Amino acid sequence: MTGDAHSQSDARAKILSAIGVGRAADLAAEYASLPRDYIREGALPPAERLDLLEHRLCEYDAGVYRCTPQALPAEIGRILTARGKSRIAIPAALPPQWLPSGFAFFLADEFSPSQLDGLDGLLSGCTVAIAATGTLVLQNAPAQGTRKLSLVPDYHLCVVDAGQVVETVPQAFALLAPTMLLPTTFISGPSATADIEMTRIKGVHGPRFLDVILTT
Repeated sequence: MTGDAHSQSDARAKILSAIGVGRAADLAAEYASLPRDYIREGALPPAERLDLLEHRLCEYDAGVYRCTPQALPAEIGRILTARGKSRIAIPAALPPQWLPSGFAFFLADEFSPSQLDGLDGLLSGCTVAIAATGTLVLQNAPAQGTRKLSLVPDYHLCVVDAGQVVETVPQAFALLAPTMLLPTTFISGPSATADIEMTRIKGVHGPRFLDVILTT
């Protein structure tokens, strides 16, 4: 090895050492030793937890509705009609009893982005919802589908059961631990971004319009 090559090798080793490459065990121990004195468990009763989720979602400009499980098909139909949506993507294993009559539902997990873009929106479930942040968590799982389903359509109607709502982010991550390797999308309101002049644009990397039905 020439002197220059040896110097380069030493420099590379120092850089990699500095950023932690090769120290996985040490880094894991350091991470485990970090203090975790932040709030991890929620203290709100179920009714207040749902109220907090609804408040956060409304702050993000999402539509929020409540109904019983038995009334869900009628509520879905009412919301889709009010939105003027009739051709709706659905993921595999969406409960068929959710679907109202009078609409065209397309099993769309294998649809291309252009095919999805040609539909009016998406109807799905979720894995968990976080009240403190107003966040819906979707995974590549039954009734939720592949990630593109929640990113391409311009409209998303998501059904959340009251039992899926937790108060804090740590509680949500504890529930997600068994399925942590699945593709996962965190949704906090309709998609929006702002440029350097603070002009807000909706629908850049997901739906412009989000409705949520809480079943209780």
